[in-house]
Amino acid sequence: MAAEAAAETNPLPEPDPTAAAFFDVDNTMMRGASIYYFARGLAARKLFTMRDLAMFAWGQTLFRLRGSENADHIHSAREAALTFVAGQKVSSLVHLSEEIYDEMMADRIWNGTRSLAFQHLDSGQQVWLVTATPIEVARTIARRLGLTGALGTVAETRDGVYTGRLVGNLLHGPAKAEAVRALAEREGLDLSRCSAYSDSINDLPMLTAVGHPNAVNPDSELREHAKANDWPIHDFRTGRKVTMVALPAAAGAGALAGGVAAGIALRKHYRA
Repeated sequence: MAAEAAAETNPLPEPDPTAAAFFDVDNTMMRGASIYYFARGLAARKLFTMRDLAMFAWGQTLFRLRGSENADHIHSAREAALTFVAGQKVSSLVHLSEEIYDEMMADRIWNGTRSLAFQHLDSGQQVWLVTATPIEVARTIARRLGLTGALGTVAETRDGVYTGRLVGNLLHGPAKAEAVRALAEREGLDLSRCSAYSDSINDLPMLTAVGHPNAVNPDSELREHAKANDWPIHDFRTGRKVTMVALPAAAGAGALAGGVAAGIALRKHYRA
């Protein structure tokens, strides 16, 4: 009888097929940059030198500190990444991302952000990662976390091999919002009922595309914007305030720089 009374008092929420939650990855779902940890995993397998890794990390740090996200920088990084990934097997990248997630990324997931995602899943909502990280890595993270799926930067493939061209745009800034709108149309979602979570002011287009935007571990600009607009702010960082956690998020050109890292390593691997 007590169990029946409890069930009547606390009914399970009705699934809401028209709502979903969209989560950025770097510094939102995960401490630091997912593509940097992927590069570390490649270095540990001797597919990538520590000097290459140090140069990649330094480039990301400068990129974040300068806030350089103009069209020329993004175009240059895109071209470099596509040059190195051309001719590589998709299966190799997918296999490595599965291994490296378990080794380098699983322990860096923010428990608080994961709990937020599970709250949406428990409410019967879809939960998607939305990131500039390559889609193969993004899907691995989503699978490991038990989420609905992932939207990421997509490189064109033919017969299981990368062609060196992108499908659509780099998934960054306004492109994230466009991808979310396209997914909403495909899945029959009502964006006014949807939620979005990010740490970066660069994701403002995605955050303002939904009815329930949230700031997670926000940078200073996003924090101020969230306060001014009464958005929920979730900060799962502990200790003194830090502007970088592990390594700055690989936003924009930084994420494509990670494509260069993966391409170099895979190329060395196949040559060997």
